[in-house]
Amino acid sequence: MSKPEILEKAPINMIELKQELKIIKKRDGELTFRGNKTEEYLNEFAKLSKKDSDELIGKLRKLNITRLKEEVTHKIVDLQPASIAELKVILQGHTLSMSNEDMGKIIKVVKEYIE
Repeated sequence: MSKPEILEKAPINMIELKQELKIIKKRDGELTFRGNKTEEYLNEFAKLSKKDSDELIGKLRKLNITRLKEEVTHKIVDLQPASIAELKVILQGHTLSMSNEDMGKIIKVVKEYIE
């Protein structure tokens, strides 16, 4: 039995996962049961393009909010909160507090990408 080795831990968003699944599907010919279920979910909920996702992450990083961690940035891209109340729900899952001014900046950037 093989022992897989973890080379790197890095957060990714749903759009990046969708791209990785496409690579795996192309390489292996088909996905496993769980892979297919994941692909169905991502096709339903991951609405941004890879380009838009990368732009949004870049803009969120440029805000220079010191307490905004990488994993929270990816979660914001995944869920695309449209209000401060929705953003607060996302932030509750992490030990992170943020001013209303900073949350307003985040919402302003995210609203540019909401359909």
